[in-house]
Amino acid sequence: MIPQETVNLILETARIEEVVGDFVSLKRRGASLVACCPFHNEKTPSFYVTPSKGIYKCFGCGKAGTAVGFVMDYEHLDYPAALRYLAQKYHIEIQEEELSAEEIANRQRRESLLLVSEFAHKFFNEQLSTPEGRSVALAYYRTRGIEDETIAKWGLGWAPSGRSALTDAAVKAGYKPEYLIAAGLTVQHEDGSLADRFRERVMFPIHSLAGRVIAFSGRTLKSDNPAKYVNSPETEIYTKSKALLGIWFAKAEISRQDKCILVEGNVDVITMQQLGLTNVVASCGTSLTVEQVRLIHRFTDNITIMYDGDSAGIHAAIRGTDLVLPEGMNVRIVLLPEGEDPDSFGRTHTLQQVQDYIRDNEQDFISFKTDLLLEQAAGDPYKKSGLINDIADTIALIPDAVQRSVYVQDCAAKFGIEQQILFDRIVKTRKAAIEEQEKAREREARRAERDSAAAASDEGLLEPAPSDADGQEPLPEVAPAFENKLLAPLEADILSFMLRYGDKPMKFETDSDYYTPDVVSVTEFIRGAIEEDGSELQNSVYRKTYAAFVGAWEEGLEQDAIVRRLFDSPDPDVRKVTSDLSVEKYQITVHNFNDSMMSVESWLVNYVPRTILMYAEKRVQLQIDFFKKSLAQAPPEEQLGIMQKLVKYQNFQRELKKRIK
Repeated sequence: MIPQETVNLILETARIEEVVGDFVSLKRRGASLVACCPFHNEKTPSFYVTPSKGIYKCFGCGKAGTAVGFVMDYEHLDYPAALRYLAQKYHIEIQEEELSAEEIANRQRRESLLLVSEFAHKFFNEQLSTPEGRSVALAYYRTRGIEDETIAKWGLGWAPSGRSALTDAAVKAGYKPEYLIAAGLTVQHEDGSLADRFRERVMFPIHSLAGRVIAFSGRTLKSDNPAKYVNSPETEIYTKSKALLGIWFAKAEISRQDKCILVEGNVDVITMQQLGLTNVVASCGTSLTVEQVRLIHRFTDNITIMYDGDSAGIHAAIRGTDLVLPEGMNVRIVLLPEGEDPDSFGRTHTLQQVQDYIRDNEQDFISFKTDLLLEQAAGDPYKKSGLINDIADTIALIPDAVQRSVYVQDCAAKFGIEQQILFDRIVKTRKAAIEEQEKAREREARRAERDSAAAASDEGLLEPAPSDADGQEPLPEVAPAFENKLLAPLEADILSFMLRYGDKPMKFETDSDYYTPDVVSVTEFIRGAIEEDGSELQNSVYRKTYAAFVGAWEEGLEQDAIVRRLFDSPDPDVRKVTSDLSVEKYQITVHNFNDSMMSVESWLVNYVPRTILMYAEKRVQLQIDFFKKSLAQAPPEEQLGIMQKLVKYQNFQRELKKRIK
């Protein structure tokens, strides 16, 4: 756990323009710095950094935050990992507290494995400078068109001949054999002798999302070696099914382009990224897995599978489609000309030609699979019926009902059958899948009961995340559901007034119902209206943000400092609400001020009270709905009392509506 004093020091030290400037080229414009947004495609800069306030805002996509928020968004780190990133940047030492001896030992062990892997990474890369490395490995890379700059960027290397070259070098440098074995770099034989796992192979490092080397893929250059590739075994820092080759270099561009291109081979992804198609990843020598799909889904909803045009590539694409669809992603497939793979195609075409080919040849999965299976059926009615069921089962994988309906219409037209036939099959398939999932959950529940050790322990807000050690990061923040959807829009308006104008004065005319001799601020006015009868906001995400704002206000912090604190909150809900509602892009429901003839002060005097009245009216409506429901269910002896309350609230609502007008 990071001590709060250290957290405060990190937040106070980090300068937004320095942090953002590490990733984005900023240009001065008045009191602000501007750039094209790194989170979405744009030609005209709408991304503003304001050093005086310590925040950034994009007026195109709505992203906003402080230095720690930028690191979280850009590097896809969680809150503690982003704090550690900034601490490292500003040379702030973090003294962890409240870690058990076991937790400290586990962290130290994982860090030792990462250090050993990074030593191996450097060792393999340096071998390219040896006579053997130059004549064999470097020559191979160059025949594949891999440039020196790319070799350096990826840290490609060579595992030399000899029984234990890496192991001996690592032990000599002070690394313990047990960590070399645990990292999958060294093999211990029955007689106790040690040997390198990788020998005489060109080496491709596999990076975590945090950019640390966690594993390797080694390719032999000998034609008589049946094991073309040898990959690291699964270790404490590397889970094969959860890793993607190239994700460290591609994640920012995947997010910016809102699209990921998936290829199969190591050289495929390197060639494509070298060409300039930098949103490309590969599946680390394994068939695509659900975990890899979910990893991609953290950065985009859109995936294009680009495999070889041969039979194996086609079947791999179909298998991939069946994994992607249940995750709610949009999947398209592009097959390269027969005899081509992404590597050869990328080496013989320009970036523009490759981009044009993808644009002109990618198909949505239904069109691809339908055309393919219709061709295979070749007019055979029996085969055609089986293929129709196959297509229906694929559509059944799509979580969204509207998307399923659209694809049913398209496929029914292609096959010349009634839509209901497909719908019936889809309903049957989804029902069977749901039943199987329920059985699986029951089995898992029983297993959990038998194995209490599997129960997850509670985590503190600042507990170190796995990403800091092994690159396996938590899922991105998901917007929580509202408990009260009727009140949510107005509660958002109330918070937006506070976040954007909380310190502005409310100067009412003497004939106003709200006039007081003492001028109050927007925050004080809203607090008086909300809290005078002990009320509170009804949606938990807004209630937490309101409480955090009020707490900072009562400490005497200035408006900008309050907003910065909320942007830096350890609570993801508070950060998200602040980001959504503190930027001008948010449109206040009752009326949005847009530099019209009305001054800001006059606008606030008109619309803050109006918002409070509308909020009160909606809350009264909820009470009316409750009494109506109670009246219908109550016994006769209680109905009169309920009716009297109902009439009272209806009269109150009418008065509120008159005042709103």
